[in-house]
Amino acid sequence: MSVAQFLHSQLCSVPRQSPCLVKKIHAQIIKAGLNHYEPIPNTLLHAYGKCGLVEDAIQLFDALPRRNPVAWASLLTACNLANRPHRALSISRSLLAAGFDPDHFVFASLVKACSNLGALHVKQGKQVHVRFFLSPFSDDDVVKSSLVDMYAKFGLPDYGRAVFDSISSLNSISWTAMISGYARSGRKLEAFQLFRQTPYRNLFAWTALISGLVQSGNGFEALHMFVEMRHDGVSVTDPLVLSSVVGACSNLALWELGKQMHCLVIALGYESCLFISNAFVDMYAKCSDLVAAKYIFWDMCRKDVVSWTSIIVGSAQHGQAEEALGLYDGMVLAGVKPNEVTFVGLIHACSHAGLVSKGRALFKSMVEDYGIKPSLQHYTCLLDLFSRSGHLHEAESLIRTMPVSPDEPTWAALLSACKQHGNTQMAVRIADHLLNLKPEESSSYILLSNVYAGAGMWENVSKVRKLMMVMEVKKEPGYSCIDLGKESHVFYAGETSHPMKNEIIGLVRELDAEMRKRGYAPDTSSVLHDMDQQEKERQLFWHSERLAVAYGLLKAVPGTIIRIVKNLRVCGDCHTVLKLISTITNREIYVRDAKRYHHFKDGSCSCHDFW
Repeated sequence: MSVAQFLHSQLCSVPRQSPCLVKKIHAQIIKAGLNHYEPIPNTLLHAYGKCGLVEDAIQLFDALPRRNPVAWASLLTACNLANRPHRALSISRSLLAAGFDPDHFVFASLVKACSNLGALHVKQGKQVHVRFFLSPFSDDDVVKSSLVDMYAKFGLPDYGRAVFDSISSLNSISWTAMISGYARSGRKLEAFQLFRQTPYRNLFAWTALISGLVQSGNGFEALHMFVEMRHDGVSVTDPLVLSSVVGACSNLALWELGKQMHCLVIALGYESCLFISNAFVDMYAKCSDLVAAKYIFWDMCRKDVVSWTSIIVGSAQHGQAEEALGLYDGMVLAGVKPNEVTFVGLIHACSHAGLVSKGRALFKSMVEDYGIKPSLQHYTCLLDLFSRSGHLHEAESLIRTMPVSPDEPTWAALLSACKQHGNTQMAVRIADHLLNLKPEESSSYILLSNVYAGAGMWENVSKVRKLMMVMEVKKEPGYSCIDLGKESHVFYAGETSHPMKNEIIGLVRELDAEMRKRGYAPDTSSVLHDMDQQEKERQLFWHSERLAVAYGLLKAVPGTIIRIVKNLRVCGDCHTVLKLISTITNREIYVRDAKRYHHFKDGSCSCHDFW
């Protein structure tokens, strides 16, 4: 083997995140006078990109005496490998300005860059598609497969299907991209149909289907497909599908199933995989098992920004604000740079602990120290911080002056805070503004109705109800889901058809009687209907979380923790009831509601009654 061939083979085998090794080999190439040996510059560009050294790749490219299509494609590939799609498109503009006609390799790299940029850059993706369609390479199936993948990531499966149907020789990549496109867009039937038709029912096709279902919120279907995949004997040679299934367990708060997945991951030998460990930190936190989440986090050999952010957000959601802030300090000391999501979690932690000054300081640090441009989500978190702490006028000032246009949920969050703090005058003013925006979410209409009802403005309540009928807006029914390991059960508010209805209602009545002996008096302020006190109390009695807790007490193993997920915010009366039940039954109860996590134990809650 010649020196040139040896150095070229070394470049080809450079692992990711080895910038020093690439530069060392580059120095040897220059020393040997081989920097223009035909395959070496392009391979070197690829190696620099793989190690995230885009600027070094550009410097090398600029020094090339002859820039052929392969060199351009190698540079664009380097940008994509380094996750710098914006840089790739910027370079492509220079390429086109120089009068260079892209070949199929360059087109594939440009499509990949557009894919990585996501749905906000649909226009650029379509422009590249048009240019490819008008080029001499318009029949290239590799570029077409990349286009299918791009449209899948854009959430435009119909565009992807048009390209898919034009591919002359469909391969595994084409089928996988199209299956993913349908699944990610929530079009389950088409995804299943295409999956059954594909001649490539390999691990990648299964992963595309399962991951897409999880991303579109179809977690239960994803879990069923994973079970089917295991029954089919498909070997898990890539752990990506495992992280998707763990993600489904997180979203559905299926703690027992999540633990089983943990055992499977260990059995398959993937427990040391970084993104799998990150998925488990997130899963255990979302399943209210913060102890397990912290154990996995501290046991990890290497922690990246996702690891730190997951445990910070988990601690924040469980009301452990000081611990979340302490973890952030540890993250900075470890030299890990926080990202946008990290600051969402930190400001969220401050919001649920009333730490207004700290939240302001973090928001300022995010902008000034890390150069992160605040998104609507950051402003919403800051607004939530001000609102929850009673700084309503500061919150209103923020929403009216922030550079990002407030959306419907942002105005609804401020309105909810006004209602919660009893500022009826301001609440009515904000409600009138929100109503003029013609909201689309059913929750906004319910909130408007409740605010007007709380102010005794029954004509406005009637107006909102009529608008709901005209716009066919339906109120989302309140429900609570309890996970008992081998089974999970969903209870809806006012449910009367459960097979164990008599036992459940009997236990709820026993608990109610015991609570009243201890001084409990129902708080009917959340029942904003024009009805008498007795009827309001009956409405509270049938709230879904009470039914779920009673079922858990009847069915779960004695002494075990009861874990419940509720789709709406826990009302003040149910919060009091759950605290009392935890004392009466000597049981720990976890409730994940639409706002945060509540851990009821010995008559108190982890939120310290601030939620």
